[in-house]
Amino acid sequence: MGWLSDQVVLVTGGGSGLGRAVTERFVDEGASVGVLDIDEDRLETLESEFDDSVTTIVGDVTELADNERAVSETVDAFGKLDVFVGNAGVFDQNTALSELSGDQLEESFVELFNVNVLGYMMGAKAALPELLETDGRMVFTASQASFGSDGGGILYVPSKHAVAGLVRQLAFELAPSVRVNAVAPGFVPTDLSGTETLGGDRGVVSAEEFDPTNHPLEITPSAADYTGPYVLLASRENSRPMTGTIVRADLGRSVRGITEVSRSAVEYVTEDIDR
Repeated sequence: MGWLSDQVVLVTGGGSGLGRAVTERFVDEGASVGVLDIDEDRLETLESEFDDSVTTIVGDVTELADNERAVSETVDAFGKLDVFVGNAGVFDQNTALSELSGDQLEESFVELFNVNVLGYMMGAKAALPELLETDGRMVFTASQASFGSDGGGILYVPSKHAVAGLVRQLAFELAPSVRVNAVAPGFVPTDLSGTETLGGDRGVVSAEEFDPTNHPLEITPSAADYTGPYVLLASRENSRPMTGTIVRADLGRSVRGITEVSRSAVEYVTEDIDR
């Protein structure tokens, strides 16, 4: 028996990267999972691997009709909806304001915020009627960029700040019936899509390029390493007192600067013990 036994979940952007890792972990924890993704090939691969535990829906998270269809098909397949996971996102390749023309700025802003913010709202809107029936949960993918000025560029970072506001507002509006929380990962070694207006290239630092010593925990994580907080927040029993919470899984980045202090302290204590 897993933490999500007999639970039904809908994950957006679940065909690759972090979303796929979350989907796989949820199935391992006993859930039945609907996956909404824009890439049909990824979804076919997912269905072939998980058989009856997963149902897939090809669609665009920025379209309310596609989100409603995803909810409907998930409920048709599994009988209810307990959890909505808003995860689909695009990246801005760390682009600075000075690098964008006026036209690029406007077009890229609309595209990125449509996916990263409006897409979450559309999914929440579509899932809400079913979640009210089950006293369900919403779990969103925030980011370390929801709290700081790094982790992206002039478009991505503000979009993830907006996600933090969305979580808090929805938690306020939907209490006590629906709990709304988020996970804020740090570095995730996945090929997050770029906006089409900036070339559409996939590009996040690979695990091989990542320098773990820049983070206090000094580990190079996999996408699967981040799935535990999603399980916690999706679990009815284990997240019962939590709403409006954003779990920061950022490799200790939020306490940057403490690494050298900690080492110095450890070295001092060790020397003192030796003496």
